[in-house]
Amino acid sequence: MPITNRWTERWCDMSWSDSLQPDQARQVSALLDRATEFDGKAPVSEQGRHAIAGRGPARHFVVQGDGDVVGYAQLQAGSGEHPDMAELVVDPAHRRQGIGTTLAAAVFDEGRPGATVWAHGNVDAAKAFAQSLGLVVARELLQLRRPLDAPQLPEIVVPEGIVVRTYGGSEDDPEILRVNSAAFSWHPEQGGWTQAEIDERTAEEWFDPAGLFLAFADTDPDTLLGFHWTKVHPPEGDEPELGEVYVVGIDPAAQGRGLGRVLTLAGMHYLRDRGLGTVLLYVEGDNAAALNTYEKLGFGRFHIDVAYARNI
Repeated sequence: MPITNRWTERWCDMSWSDSLQPDQARQVSALLDRATEFDGKAPVSEQGRHAIAGRGPARHFVVQGDGDVVGYAQLQAGSGEHPDMAELVVDPAHRRQGIGTTLAAAVFDEGRPGATVWAHGNVDAAKAFAQSLGLVVARELLQLRRPLDAPQLPEIVVPEGIVVRTYGGSEDDPEILRVNSAAFSWHPEQGGWTQAEIDERTAEEWFDPAGLFLAFADTDPDTLLGFHWTKVHPPEGDEPELGEVYVVGIDPAAQGRGLGRVLTLAGMHYLRDRGLGTVLLYVEGDNAAALNTYEKLGFGRFHIDVAYARNI
């Protein structure tokens, strides 16, 4: 279906592509930086940033005008029955000119039925935009935060028969992938990890093998039971360094042994000992069990990301 509205004739180069040219990628990254500074929220996730840099599969839709990129949408195919997911951004200097409507129309035309569009922070403008298009909330992702200095972190009590160590190198990767696939088979993003995702993240500046914790039975040191991958975000604007409970994955066969709490605390102690003052994590809004666990560890809600879909 052609994408037209009364503003589209002002813009050019509106089409989907499987990759961005180097100049396009630089312009899109600059657009994201402008929008982040203006809105106080990044419009595209880490996974989306990787795709812009050519380090992950995605479809790209670029709106160009006045010699620069003024709008951008990214569509990532969902694995299996999971919906396609999109993120979009409009240059702050070119908003309220129909570009957002154009991007949303492009996403829903290109994506499979049930495709979703993320609104990071779900600010009032995003809510109004979604309402104007008749979109409904399909998914909520909560960011929780906790100070690392007070209240005091609980002690780490490792269950009898369990050994916790840190990442030993690529020889640990097959077991991490196995547990990740089993633990997150239901998850639209995390469940699809391959060796490429591990390689990308271990190559990042923030990666520290001492911050990736692995749990094993002391009688079977080759079979991973669970892991906790921590992350450190560099200072941004007025915000200092932040620690993150990046991924906690427990083999379903090892559930009920307290490994999630132990591994989470191991990572939090590590982040505190690095001198960080705050730790964050993301959790699905409908995951009552996880929310209960994290609230008991002192986490509170900080902000929400919402995925919107057409009301079919």
